[in-house]
Amino acid sequence: MKDNTPTITNLHHLLDYDARRFTIAEIHLRNQLPIWRDHANSLKLKTVLQKYFDFIELHINKLEEFFVEENISSISLSNRVMKAFIEEINEKLSICSDPEVRDACLLAGIQSISHFKISTYGTAAAFAKAMGMEKYAMVFHEAEVNEKQIDDRLTQLAEYEINIKANAPFVLEDKQ
Repeated sequence: MKDNTPTITNLHHLLDYDARRFTIAEIHLRNQLPIWRDHANSLKLKTVLQKYFDFIELHINKLEEFFVEENISSISLSNRVMKAFIEEINEKLSICSDPEVRDACLLAGIQSISHFKISTYGTAAAFAKAMGMEKYAMVFHEAEVNEKQIDDRLTQLAEYEINIKANAPFVLEDKQ
């Protein structure tokens, strides 16, 4: 641990520590999503990514309120898990030459991130509820619900458009 990292001695400290970590994760993702949105081929995928961006902005604003109320003065500088997700997606995107396959790659990667965040926000909501912090239990639960909504939209988009197109990309055949 770094010298300025507080010791975690109770559930409240753990919630504060986790909130610092997933706030910077949200910021990392917020910075990356517009780039991914611009590289998406599917208009529907672009629309879902914009909605996700809007949810992330909302999450960050609510987390900032939490920090003020909790008297937390700084967030973590990095979130290794989110950075790894982003790096993995970017690496895959760099080697996907077909736009439909690239959309499938992007969608799958973002769903992995969403699943991670569903777990993270669900845990934070449970911690806050256990400590009687009903206001923030609801904030974290709302973020979890938002993540589930994005996940559901991505699943539907994958099943009814993206994966179908990626499975049968347009290829010119050489007929002899």
